[in-house]
Amino acid sequence: MSPLNVRIKLILVLPRKNCLYRNWIIPKLSITRRNISLKQTRSNIDLALDAKWIVTVNPQQSVLTDHVVLVNHGRIIDIVDRSTAKSNFTIESWVTLDRHVLMPGLVNAHTHSAMSLLRGFADDLPLMEWLEKHIWPAESTFVDEQFMEDGANLAILEMLRGGTTCFNDMYFFPNVVADCVKHSGIRANIGMIVLENPTAWANDSNEYLQKGLLLHDQLRLEDRLTTSFAPHAPYTVEDNSLKRIQTLADELDIQIHMHIHETAFEVKSSVDRFGCRPLERLAQLGLATPRLQAVHMTQLLDEEIDFCAEQGIHVIHCPHSNLKLSSGFSPISKLIERGVNVALGTDGAASNNDLDMFEEMRTAALLSKGVSELPTSIPASKALEMATINGARALGLEDEIGTIEAGKWADLIAVDMEHPRSQPVFDPVAQLVYSVSADQVTDVWVAGKQLLSNQRPVTLDPTRIFQQANVWRDRLQSTTEN
Repeated sequence: MSPLNVRIKLILVLPRKNCLYRNWIIPKLSITRRNISLKQTRSNIDLALDAKWIVTVNPQQSVLTDHVVLVNHGRIIDIVDRSTAKSNFTIESWVTLDRHVLMPGLVNAHTHSAMSLLRGFADDLPLMEWLEKHIWPAESTFVDEQFMEDGANLAILEMLRGGTTCFNDMYFFPNVVADCVKHSGIRANIGMIVLENPTAWANDSNEYLQKGLLLHDQLRLEDRLTTSFAPHAPYTVEDNSLKRIQTLADELDIQIHMHIHETAFEVKSSVDRFGCRPLERLAQLGLATPRLQAVHMTQLLDEEIDFCAEQGIHVIHCPHSNLKLSSGFSPISKLIERGVNVALGTDGAASNNDLDMFEEMRTAALLSKGVSELPTSIPASKALEMATINGARALGLEDEIGTIEAGKWADLIAVDMEHPRSQPVFDPVAQLVYSVSADQVTDVWVAGKQLLSNQRPVTLDPTRIFQQANVWRDRLQSTTEN
């Protein structure tokens, strides 16, 4: 038996969920195999995941075979060869995945989870007509706490079954979505929505911010929940509110999540009203910083791309939604060439119409090749990064999730490759992006807890979720028919 060498180091990390007035310093245990011999003992490990391929998405883009991911207390302890795992550890649960890729869970960097109940409600319309004549009226009539709970649960069920382990939400009643996240076991960043106009959630920007800050303080010690400010868009939030959001974001050390440059109409309206394009206006207000998650960004000049790179702005690309609403094409190959962090989101199911991150990966890669006329644009490895570590980076969680590395949370998914559409396997990364479908995800873990087992949800009741979805369908349909 070869000795196992272990080094244990204590790292002080500053979590993003600090309280309103002070930062909390919490120790994180990081374990790597070095220095201290454990010849005389065997370490106890909660979980060992033994997959045919381990796609780490680490900086070396390592794809491992004959290796095992070791998980203890929800975090990845190490990745070791199979013989070392068996000889040096006492494993409580050994899971064999001999037909599977084990990979980091997907990060959906932009969605409106409860809008899953509006899936197919108003299709094939331009963005502003879709919003003003259909979505906003429906929201004003139907959105309440029960709508949010039922819609969020439907979305979380869909995301877990498709391999998404973390999502970035922007919608009303964020407290309700947070409760759904707690119950389901998934990970999420909850956007503190801000608008000027009244809704069922708040009457004006002051009340939106007041309620959001209260929620932020309530969630600050939750392991699987973070918060960010979520001003809806430049055309729905005024200057004074945006300035206040920037000040608060700096004080609380959290991100700002916002639809920006989504359509040509938005850009023209900004020029007509403010005398400048939306991104320039946000820069003048102090929001163009590494905290900013700019969603959509389909209308960009070359100098704006350079500006995003210089300022460290994150871009959230939603290819399916942009295509369906005919909003335009985000120049992601140019953005990535300039060094901009580009992540992927699905947008809400009302404009997508699904929350399938495998489809977003594939579409992002293929669309970039078509727009740029370069087959080398956005290779499979880059698309996979956009759906994992880049999303984590945009959310400020790159030290916690997004890759399979020691010290990170065990947010992992298993994808069954023994399927007609993914055989034979020459390159598992290429297959994940260009061939795999979401229904090949068989198992999901978040913080080491299994949430999907052999395609069956562990924490959610699909029958009840579908029943509630049908109740809302009938209510919405009766209104439109009348």
